[in-house]
Amino acid sequence: KVSQSVQGPAILLDKMSTILVEPGCSAAVTPEGHVRIEVGIAKHEAVGTVMDPVQLSIFSHRFMSIAEQMGRTLQRTSISTNIKERLDFSCALFDPVGGLVANAP
Repeated sequence: KVSQSVQGPAILLDKMSTILVEPGCSAAVTPEGHVRIEVGIAKHEAVGTVMDPVQLSIFSHRFMSIAEQMGRTLQRTSISTNIKERLDFSCALFDPVGGLVANAP
């Protein structure tokens, strides 16, 4: 809704996009319907190398879901017969050095 503000951490969803509002940030809807994110100062915590198996599974499923959403969006908006009808495409997420994070057909 217009003039509504949300404090991070939060995830904003609509039919075509997903917006992540980080902790210490806030998001507000402008009168034009745009989302404005104001970046605040959040305290940084060191990230360890030990990963909780439950947390690893949650993030793995989140990344796979993002790749699948990319594929569905590509299929819906494509003009190409190979993509729209034959589903001849693949979508993937990569890390900053080019390693594969998630792949969806």
